Amino acid sequence: DMQRSIKGEVAFSTFDEPPKNHIRVAELVIEKAKRLVEQKRDVVILLDSITRLARAYNLVIPTSGKILSGGIDANTLHHPKRFFGAARKVEEGGSLTILATAIVETGSKMDEVIFEEFKGTGNMELRLTRELAERRIFPAIDMNRSGTRKEELLLSDNELSMIWALRNYLNRQNYKEPIEAVIEVMKKTENNKQFLEIVSHLGKDSNKKEVTFQ
Repeated sequence: DMQRSIKGEVAFSTFDEPPKNHIRVAELVIEKAKRLVEQKRDVVILLDSITRLARAYNLVIPTSGKILSGGIDANTLHHPKRFFGAARKVEEGGSLTILATAIVETGSKMDEVIFEEFKGTGNMELRLTRELAERRIFPAIDMNRSGTRKEELLLSDNELSMIWALRNYLNRQNYKEPIEAVIEVMKKTENNKQFLEIVSHLGKDSNKKEVTFQ
């Protein structure tokens, strides 16, 4: 399905493959991406998931004798960190962007340790919420916990002030109610400017119990 629906190359290793195969595929992909960047190409890697890649390394690499919380070897995280840290913009060259998913709230201490190691290292963090997904509201984004670092470098002062006003509104409300309307507006608009022009009035009346859009 993925190969048919996107204009890009799909490299995969299914869950029933041995960990060595997961690692082999990941390392082939990152090396190819680096070569393309050297050719002044802009490359995007979608990795699902950084958690499973770290698990695979934990099973394959020789043990250091030092085991961290959750049963993860101290040397394990160096390898997925090197993968994730390859993302960069090259002067007079191309760029490599990596979007990696992380598995959370599984009850696994190992998964928690892996997530905490990568938390805060990216330029953008997008959190999904199970509550919206169970209500069949997609994309099931937790807007209060998602965001872009250094967003002031990407947006105008006017756009930035409107985004902060929207965030303040959602923080004061039970965000699950207005979020449906916000997502509908996202689907109908083509860019940030159009979206913000419609939702900028949200913060003007925090006492509204229902939010409607024309």
